[in-house]
Amino acid sequence: MAKDSVQKRLQKVRPPRVQMTYDVEIGDAIEQKELPFVAGVIGDFSGASEVDKKRLKDRKFVSVDNDNFDEMLAAIEPRAVFRVANELSAQGGEFAVDMKFKSMSDFRPEAVVQQVEPLKQLLEARTRLADLRNKLAGNDKLEDILNDVLNNTEKLNALGELTHNQGEQ
Repeated sequence: MAKDSVQKRLQKVRPPRVQMTYDVEIGDAIEQKELPFVAGVIGDFSGASEVDKKRLKDRKFVSVDNDNFDEMLAAIEPRAVFRVANELSAQGGEFAVDMKFKSMSDFRPEAVVQQVEPLKQLLEARTRLADLRNKLAGNDKLEDILNDVLNNTEKLNALGELTHNQGEQ
């Protein structure tokens, strides 16, 4: 019976990290029986979630695996709310961060950046600069115009005011 266990079959693919067996005397023979390894984790993993929490005695154990992890995460709606030092500007200070997670993909760097406004603005500026760089590649006329604007202080100030005014709208 122990030879047909899941752990024995998985051992061919990948050995289990935990193997527990015990000896059982059946008549004059001693047979090894395997115990399944089951771990229960109890904790509040929701952070500052806005979802109402059930009372502790009303909560049930939930089986979580690779297939239903995102579903369970969406049900809990974990949320992180904190303040961080503003290292992005010369003024310093702090800014608030409020991040919500509904799937594992929300932990990816690009998803985190979309939830933190100063980082999102920096990424958008970087994207626009990359687009400009790509447009400049092989476009000598556009490069000459930009060099003229950058070398002419009056035009540069006018461009700065124009972009500032567009940003306020």
